[in-house]
Amino acid sequence: MNKIQSIMLTVLVVAVSFFAVDSFAGYVEESTTGVLGYDLVSYHTGGKPFRGDGNNLVVVNDVTYLFANEANKNAFEANPEKYLPAFGGYCAFGVSVNKKFVGDPEVWKIVDGTLYLNLDKNIQKEWKKDIPGNIVKANQNWPKIKNKAPSDL
Repeated sequence: MNKIQSIMLTVLVVAVSFFAVDSFAGYVEESTTGVLGYDLVSYHTGGKPFRGDGNNLVVVNDVTYLFANEANKNAFEANPEKYLPAFGGYCAFGVSVNKKFVGDPEVWKIVDGTLYLNLDKNIQKEWKKDIPGNIVKANQNWPKIKNKAPSDL
């Protein structure tokens, strides 16, 4: 291999590596799994919610939601706003006090058709003391904290 071929090969390897890393970074950014992989439609069908799988997924605003079956996936696609959790899946009580805590998908309640998650069962007890009032406070706070990092609150 002559010197020019060696240089061209090096340039090609560097270019391919650059584009591969760039493509992978975009994929990772768009592969955040919402509600820890729980099937959002299952919350609305009664009983205990269950996890989805990689065979039935929908990406909304760079968040990937998993569904247990094609019927649930189709129901979500037909009306995502009906199934998406309030406050991006953050703890509803936390948002009512200007905080963003990750919501536990197993600590939840549907109120007037909206899915609300809570940090844990102890926080949910506090939230349940005044659900309507806490929802009002959270709805007032959410626009102010929606785009802030949890660590900045």
